[in-house]
Amino acid sequence: MNTLLLGQSDLRVTPICLGTMTFGEQVAEADAHAILDRSLDRGVNFIDTAEMYAVPARAETYGATESIIGRWLAQRPGARGKIVLATKVAGPSRGMPWVREGKGMTAADIVASCDASLKRLQTDVIDLYQIHWPERHVPAFGALYYDPAKETSQTPIHEQLEALAGLVKAGKVRHIGLSNETPYGVHEFVRLAEAHGLPRVVSVQNPYCLINRSWENGLDETCHRLNVGLLAYSPLAFGLLTGKFDQHAPTDPGAPQAARIARYESVRKQRWGRPEALAASRRYNQLARDNGLTPTQMALAFCYTKWQVASTIIGVTSVAQLDEDLDAWGTQLSPELLAQIDAVRWEVRDPGQ
Repeated sequence: MNTLLLGQSDLRVTPICLGTMTFGEQVAEADAHAILDRSLDRGVNFIDTAEMYAVPARAETYGATESIIGRWLAQRPGARGKIVLATKVAGPSRGMPWVREGKGMTAADIVASCDASLKRLQTDVIDLYQIHWPERHVPAFGALYYDPAKETSQTPIHEQLEALAGLVKAGKVRHIGLSNETPYGVHEFVRLAEAHGLPRVVSVQNPYCLINRSWENGLDETCHRLNVGLLAYSPLAFGLLTGKFDQHAPTDPGAPQAARIARYESVRKQRWGRPEALAASRRYNQLARDNGLTPTQMALAFCYTKWQVASTIIGVTSVAQLDEDLDAWGTQLSPELLAQIDAVRWEVRDPGQ
């Protein structure tokens, strides 16, 4: 894989990024280290994590993923210089008081979270520091509509940017990014940065997959024109697009019980647990088979080859899964197949939104 510049930055990243939210919950530390080793051996230089990981979020595993990565880096001299390391500051609590108290995300919260992440990761600098979800109210994680009555914002975007600028000036962060953002949010962060000489966001990490192409409803133009890269997460829709649930729904006795969506009710209550999401996934999975591909190959190739995507974040629980996802690199989808994919989307739209 070649590397590419991420947005208006000097970060050269591979078009596949290793997501790590399973580390510390589904994946034990030794297995996580083996996955990290294999990923690096196969040329992936981009690793993404977050302070709130592992997922599903629990007080007992808060920060566990960063700590696992930190010990991996400490045990492998030279590895830090070979990777682009990304992590995230959590937004307002969303029912996780162990992350932070209150409803907001203050400038002081951002600085404290960054310092804690640096300590857990055992590094002096974070290459890409992202706001995990907006401090203001937005429709995200399965919510569809913006509701002004739910607005509880306490920290203006300008103030958030100034806090991030302080981290960049202090040498703790190289570049900044966003996650689970809207067109308004991206434009406002860029506008304020350019108006006040503050760091400019280089990327947005949002869901993007066959059953959630909401990125193409405005955010694609926003980020293309502003030169902000998409880091596409959940390209396999929490396993729905692998075909593992084509015969048995996640709640059926015969479903793979090791899968996150099967094991954790909190995951099923979000967008990936909708019956419409499963039904749409089954249609795409059969379309893949009809065209001589595995569902995983088609779903990943869709993200890997889209102009909208800078890097696709893959989450795995084993070295075998990692190899399967990386082996899908180079798979090309014919114009005819892409037209069939678009035809399905016209009917089912984005049930994973």
